[in-house]
Amino acid sequence: MVVATRNRRERLRETVPRHLASVILVDNGSDDGGPDEYAGVDVLRLGSNIGAAARNAGVERARTPFVAFADDDSWWEPGSLAAAAGVLRAYPETALISARVLVGPQLVEDPICRAMAEARIGVPDDAPGPSILGFLACAVMVRRDAFLQAGGFNPMLHVYGEEALLAMDLAAAGHRLSYVPELTVRHMPLPAGRDNSRRRRMEVRNRVLTAMLRRPGNVVRRTVAEAWREDRGGVADAFKLLPRVLRQRRPLPQNLERDLQLLS
Repeated sequence: MVVATRNRRERLRETVPRHLASVILVDNGSDDGGPDEYAGVDVLRLGSNIGAAARNAGVERARTPFVAFADDDSWWEPGSLAAAAGVLRAYPETALISARVLVGPQLVEDPICRAMAEARIGVPDDAPGPSILGFLACAVMVRRDAFLQAGGFNPMLHVYGEEALLAMDLAAAGHRLSYVPELTVRHMPLPAGRDNSRRRRMEVRNRVLTAMLRRPGNVVRRTVAEAWREDRGGVADAFKLLPRVLRQRRPLPQNLERDLQLLS
């Protein structure tokens, strides 16, 4: 299991003991002294904050065929990790499976779970559940080789909404992504402490970047127009990266674009 963290050493003292598998704890340049050392936990200290790409470093360090992700405020319920590995063994065409996410002490199902369960793009016979093109990174297990071949999480996106691009790239490479609600992840986000305006700006930026990197021109124009009304700063931040975007732009196969259109 890979857990990326930054400035959450107190939170980790609560969540690390709940992990029932070997853990690679990736410290994303914490300036609070970083996470503690834990028996049986491999702590990888990066020295700088590279956002979601810190998970890539953890996956590269791992030597298991499958790797689960958790955040520093989440954990997989007992039995779910072993069951997830069994699913990936049984379905070799599937590169990513997403668990059901229960939030807070009230065990409220995350709204994304209902969206994944709707199976709007079908339930293939050779897949363990509904096909998905989105997920929460704290609640998935991936096939290590497929994840690395797809490039993992794009460093350009840093954090917030980074999952969409990886989902597209895995699907474009011919892999299946599935929702398996029999698996369960607990998510216990802190009630406060995040800069919501910064988060919104980053989410808008990354939505625009993802569209420019993979989607056709008409979708890019629509995404930019909608994002401009939501947060102009986020759009401006995205366009500052346009030279890098153009070097990495790779339009999706038509069948995958049709699925994305259906989901939208």
